[in-house]
Amino acid sequence: MESKTLHITNGGALTNYLKELEMHGDILTWHEMLCEGPTIEHINSDEFIEIRRRFLHEFYDIEADVIKLKQDLEVLNHIENYTEIILWFEYDLFCHINLIGVINLILQKKIKLPLFLVCSGRIHGVKELKGLAELSSSQLTDHYEARVRLTAEDKDLARTLWQLYNGKDHNLLKPYIVKHSSFDYLSNCLKAHLQRFPNSENGLSELELNILKIVNCRDIHSRNHLLGYALNYQGFYGYGDLQFERIIDRLSVFFNETKQSLTLNEDGNKALKSEANFESLISDNMVYGGVNKKDFNFDIKLNKLIQATDHEN
Repeated sequence: MESKTLHITNGGALTNYLKELEMHGDILTWHEMLCEGPTIEHINSDEFIEIRRRFLHEFYDIEADVIKLKQDLEVLNHIENYTEIILWFEYDLFCHINLIGVINLILQKKIKLPLFLVCSGRIHGVKELKGLAELSSSQLTDHYEARVRLTAEDKDLARTLWQLYNGKDHNLLKPYIVKHSSFDYLSNCLKAHLQRFPNSENGLSELELNILKIVNCRDIHSRNHLLGYALNYQGFYGYGDLQFERIIDRLSVFFNETKQSLTLNEDGNKALKSEANFESLISDNMVYGGVNKKDFNFDIKLNKLIQATDHEN
C-alpha cells in the first residue's frame, strides 16, 4: 500500500496553510476548545458531543454543527486508508488539552497507526513563542521534518492526563509537571492550568490578574485595545478572542471606563495588590474538565489547589 498520511491540525488557519504548501495527505481540522467547559473521559461518544454542544451554546452562544462534526470525524472510522497520523499542535494550554483529547479519541477508537507530533513554540533566534501558522514555509517544513514519533509511554501519559483532567482532583496533575515525555511544553501548560483557579489571596486567576497588570502599566484606551494586549501577553494559555472577551467583561467591575480610556478603579487596585479577596464579586461558573473553577483556590505558598472558602470583599 502506498504511504498516505492523515494530518490532524489545531485549526483552520493551519489547515489552509498546509493546503497552500500542498502537504501530502488528507487533513482533519480539530475545532474544539477542550481547555474550557465540562468533558467526560469517553470522548468517542454521543454523550461527549452533547455535553460540549450545551457548553458552547450556554457560555459562548455558539451553535455547534453536530452533523458536520460527525461527518468530519468519520475519517477516523476508515483508518485503513492511511499509514500514519501526524498531529499538529502548539506549545500552549489550549492546544495541549486538545492534543490530549485527540490522542485519547484515537486510542478509544483502537487505532494502531504510528502517531507523530509536530509542535511549535521556541524558534532559534526569536524571543517570542510562535504558533504553527506563524512560521515561515521553511520553518514549518523544518518542524515537519523534525516531527516526533509518540512512544507507547507518551500515549499512556496522554491517557492518564485525560483521566485526571476529567477527574475531581486536579492536584493529581502536579507530579506530571516534572515528567519527561515527547511533549516539550507539557510542564508549562500544567502549571498554567493550575493557576487558572482563583488565587487564595485576591480571588483572581493568574490570567485575570495579568489583565489588571496590563491595565495598570499600559495606556489602555478601550476594552478592544485591552483585548489586543491580553492576546499578545498571555504566556502559555493560547486563549482566543472569545475567551478573553468573556474574561474582560467579568473584570469590568475593576475598571473606570470613558470614551478615551480604561483604568483601574479602587477595587482594581486593591485586587492587584492583594489587599482584599474579590472571588465572590467575579464568581465564575466555568468548568475545567471534571472540576468547577469556583470549587478550588490556588494557594501560592503551598503551590497547590485547596478547597475554596467563601470570601466577602
